[in-house]
Amino acid sequence: MTGGAAKLHDLPPLREALASAGLAARKSFGQHFLLDLNVTRKIARLAGPLDGETVVEVGPGPGGLTRALLEAGASVIAIEKDARFVPLLDDLAAHAEGRLTVVRADALMLDAKAVPAGAPVVANLPYNVATPLLVGWLTGAWRPRAMTLMFQKEVAQRITAAPGSKDYGRLSVLAQALADAKIVMELPARAFTPPPKVDSAVVRLTPRSNRPPDALVEALQRVTAAAFGQRRKMLRSSLKPLGGEALCAAVGVDPAARAEDVSVAQYLALAEQVE
Repeated sequence: MTGGAAKLHDLPPLREALASAGLAARKSFGQHFLLDLNVTRKIARLAGPLDGETVVEVGPGPGGLTRALLEAGASVIAIEKDARFVPLLDDLAAHAEGRLTVVRADALMLDAKAVPAGAPVVANLPYNVATPLLVGWLTGAWRPRAMTLMFQKEVAQRITAAPGSKDYGRLSVLAQALADAKIVMELPARAFTPPPKVDSAVVRLTPRSNRPPDALVEALQRVTAAAFGQRRKMLRSSLKPLGGEALCAAVGVDPAARAEDVSVAQYLALAEQVE
């Protein structure tokens, strides 16, 4: 273990640090804290070898996952919107020998230049912004080369769902068209403070090396918006504004199929035709 990691052990337990600061989770920020370092260390391991890596963390809160990432040898850029936690994170930074940078910002509004190009993201995401953050990282100007992210379990299931399942939807198609996505860990609600009403899961996403070009991704979003916007209708009807039956026939997709029965590859073919 490095000297920096040894100094981290001088910090008080997370529950004690929160209590001393008089801090609690805010529902309006979608905050649920992971205070068990055994759990956060496992998440850090699932993110892969981190020694010497620069990692971006969104919503560190009191710094439970941050500690685990630092212990694993990473340098961490922690993006925190809630100013209440900055003093706790600054204290953590003082024990991290220059390996923790705290940025007070809204991750949804973050300038891509504020973080290193391609840096991996490891985060217990605030539930109320998790999906737009993921979509932004998949499609925006700043694209992490790997993402290890905690979501509500139902969102994780939507990201990884197969065609024909009840969870398969726009998010499934977009995520799987742009990345390899797999649930690597599940956590019960009781693992968090305060416990949310739902269980959670960690999804590991690795962007595809043969990523579709931006124009095709934009067309894919238009096609999936039309198809899943009226998911109970046949494609000949839901895709009518984009070409309907003729569009489907052009790429060999059954116009009588419904949105949840169309594969990611077929959606990409439809998008390419629309583009």
